[in-house]
Amino acid sequence: MDSIDVAVLQHAVDWLRAGRRVVLVTVTRTWGSSPRPVGSMLAMRDDGVVSGSVSGGCVEDDLMDRARRQLFAGERPEVATYGISAEEALRFGLPCGGTMELVIEPLWGDGSLAGLVDLAAQLAQGALIGRELDIASGRTRLRRALPDEQLRFDGRTLVTVHGPRYRLLIIGAGDLSRFLATIACGLGYQVTVCDPREEYADAWSLPNVSIVRSMPDDTVLDMRLDAHSAVVALTHDPKLDDLALIDALKTDAFYVAAIGSRRNSDRRRERLKLFDVSDAQLGHLSGPAGIFIGSRTPPEIAVSIAAEMTAAKNGVSLPKTLQVAQAKAAHEDVSAHALCPILAETV
Repeated sequence: MDSIDVAVLQHAVDWLRAGRRVVLVTVTRTWGSSPRPVGSMLAMRDDGVVSGSVSGGCVEDDLMDRARRQLFAGERPEVATYGISAEEALRFGLPCGGTMELVIEPLWGDGSLAGLVDLAAQLAQGALIGRELDIASGRTRLRRALPDEQLRFDGRTLVTVHGPRYRLLIIGAGDLSRFLATIACGLGYQVTVCDPREEYADAWSLPNVSIVRSMPDDTVLDMRLDAHSAVVALTHDPKLDDLALIDALKTDAFYVAAIGSRRNSDRRRERLKLFDVSDAQLGHLSGPAGIFIGSRTPPEIAVSIAAEMTAAKNGVSLPKTLQVAQAKAAHEDVSAHALCPILAETV
């Protein structure tokens, strides 16, 4: 679940606890060029304060005007559509041809508060939750969601899915891992860092990130990686990185990557072949990890890796000029190994 949506739900809880009336708006369907994707949420308080966005600011003012006139006085959810006509698209600032369907859900009272508090508690435990809203009655129900379940709306029942939709396993608990884990958490990933080395694991302390001390291959198997999983090896130590990669490349993980220079990445591929990793599986390995943006510091390298991981998640093929493997070897060695120049020549 996007971290922005988590903040929206938390603001709704806080406002309800303060006795305010709240309207929760969810994008349920889009046609053409829509500014925000399906599932985007907005919470509106009765005094005009908002959290989140469903249009990037295009229709929020109209929604608030509508809420003040009728929604805060009602008790049942409503369905609204914006951008059907060219005049509406121009009025609300939607892109040419853009249309969005919204479910607008009034929230107030102990029932709404209890339901959202329960949802927040289960999300804090890392659960994937389906929230079912009956449009006719306004009643909601929470249940465990399936791993591949998506938002759906049939006009009668809105099912939204909340919780960590994607997982990231980082091998190594170094400085680069901290920056990458922080970015990934902001992107909505459930992040696990694996490092059996006491000198690294003992010093790890990052909120909302799990640290495990088992061997990387055992961790990969225990996590049962699927198509919503990513693995990034960052230790520079083949005894650890390779163990994770051997098993990760045999899963459905959408992104498997390892840091290292182009020369050392070629050596890694040759080593992995000795452990029955096929050429087809090796084709899924991103190494050197990250896109070519001239990264030199740990935060910049983390941005580079997160960008490549995001492209892989969204099914975007990067142009050759952005692929680190196609960059100049001299610059690549500096950017990919700024953290560990000695190991860069030996791994």
